[in-house]
Amino acid sequence: MGEEANGYRGLGEEHVAPASNNLHKVSIIPLIFLIFYEVSGGPFGIEDSVKAAGPLLSILGFLVFPFIWSIPEALITAEMGTMFPENGGYVVWVSSALGPFWGFQQGWMKWLSGVIDNALYPVLFLDYLKSAIPAVGGGLPRIFAVLALTVVLTYMNYRGLTIVGWVAVCLGVFSLLPFIVMGLIAIPKIRPSRWLKVNLRGVDWNLYLNTLFWNLNYWDSISTLAGEVESPTKTLPKALLYAVILVVVGYLYPLLAGTGAVPLDRDQWTDGYFADIAKMIGGVWLMGWVQGASALSNMGMFVAEMSSDSYQLLGMAERGMLPAFFSKRSRHGTPLIGILFSASGVLLLSWLSFQEIVAAENFLYCFGMILEFIAFIVLRVRHPNARRPYKIPFGTVGCVLMLIPPTALIMVVLVLSSLKVAVISLVAVCIGFVLQPCLKHVEKKRWVRFSFNSDLPDFREEEDEEEETMVA
Repeated sequence: MGEEANGYRGLGEEHVAPASNNLHKVSIIPLIFLIFYEVSGGPFGIEDSVKAAGPLLSILGFLVFPFIWSIPEALITAEMGTMFPENGGYVVWVSSALGPFWGFQQGWMKWLSGVIDNALYPVLFLDYLKSAIPAVGGGLPRIFAVLALTVVLTYMNYRGLTIVGWVAVCLGVFSLLPFIVMGLIAIPKIRPSRWLKVNLRGVDWNLYLNTLFWNLNYWDSISTLAGEVESPTKTLPKALLYAVILVVVGYLYPLLAGTGAVPLDRDQWTDGYFADIAKMIGGVWLMGWVQGASALSNMGMFVAEMSSDSYQLLGMAERGMLPAFFSKRSRHGTPLIGILFSASGVLLLSWLSFQEIVAAENFLYCFGMILEFIAFIVLRVRHPNARRPYKIPFGTVGCVLMLIPPTALIMVVLVLSSLKVAVISLVAVCIGFVLQPCLKHVEKKRWVRFSFNSDLPDFREEEDEEEETMVA
C-alpha cells in the first residue's frame, strides 16, 4: 500500500463516493447508550471484583479507576474522534501518526480484542439464565443457545445502526431499573461497616485488575463509527461526558447496595451473583427482573460491540487498508461483510470461559492502547495546528503526564497475565505482522480490488490552510 498525502493511501486505488451520506445519523441520546453498552451495560460482570478483593477495594476501585483510565481514554477519544470524524476511528489515528503498518496492527489487535469481548456476552447471558433454565448450563443446549442468540443479534445489526441505537436506549433503561429498585429496598438493611471489609493478604490482584479494566475500558470503540454520528464534532464529546457519569454511577450504586445489605461471602461473588442478591433483598420477583435485565443488557452490549467492530472494518476498507468488499453496505446501510466476519469470530471464541476471555481481550487491548497513546502524542507534537474541534485543555506536556498512570496500569495488567494468555495473545499479534505485508502484496498484484474514499478528510490539508491564513 503506497504512502501519499495521508500516509497510508493505497496504490492504484479507485476513488469512491461515501455510501452513508443519505443514511440516518445517530443522535446524542442513542450515542450515549451505545457508548454505555460498549463500555459497561450495567453492573453485570463486576461481581468478581468483590470475590477477588473484598468490598472496600472493589468500591475504591470503581471510584479511583475512572480517573486513572476511563477519563483519560474518553478525553483522547473526544479529541481524536473530532479530529478524524470518520469510520475507522483509532485505526486512522495511528495510521496518520505512525504509518500504514502500525495502523493496520492497531486495527487487527483492536478488532480481535473487540470480537473476543463480544464472545463474552452469550456466556454472561447464559450464566444468568441457567439458574432459571438449568439446561443451558452446558452441553448441546448451551451450544444451540449461543448459536441462536448470535444469529438473532447479528440480524439486528444488519438492519441498521439507528435501530441499534434506539434499541440500546430501551435496553439500557430496562437494565438499570431493577438496580434502582433494589437499592431503594436495600436502604433499611445497609450496614456501612460491611463496606470496609478488606484482607490484603487474600487479594487476587490479577482477577481484581482484569475485572476493573474490562468493566471500565473500550471508551474509544465509539470512534470507529464516528462517520455515522450526527454532527460528530459537537455530539461526540458531550456523549462521552454523559456516558462516563452513567457508567460509574451504574456500577457504584448496586455495588454499595449489594455489599452493604447482604453479609459478605466472597466465594459467592461471581458473575450472576447480583440475581441472588436481588432475591435476598427483594424476593423472587426482583431476582427474575435482574435476570431479565441481564439478558437484555448482554443483548445491548453484543449489538453495540458488533457495530463498532464491523464499522471499523468498513472504515479500514474506505482508507484502502482492507479489500474493497469490506466497504460494501447492505440495503440498510450497514457493513455487511464486517458484520459477518465479526459474528464468525464470536462463534469461534464462545467456548472459552469468562475469566479466559477477559484476560485474553485485556492483553490485546493493552497493546492497542499503547499504540493509541503514542499516536495521540505524536500528532500533538508534529501537527499542533491541525484542526481539533475539541482539544484536551492540558497542553502536550500535561497530556504526557496524564498518560503516565494508565500506561503504568497497562504494564501491570500485562505482567500479571498468565503464560497461556500471553502466548496466545502474542501469537495473535504476530499474525497481524504477517497479514499486513500479505495484503500489501495482494494489492500490488491486483488479485483483489482495493479502493480509497476520496471524500474522507485529510487533516494535513486543513492544517496547511490554517497556517496560510495565519501568515496572511
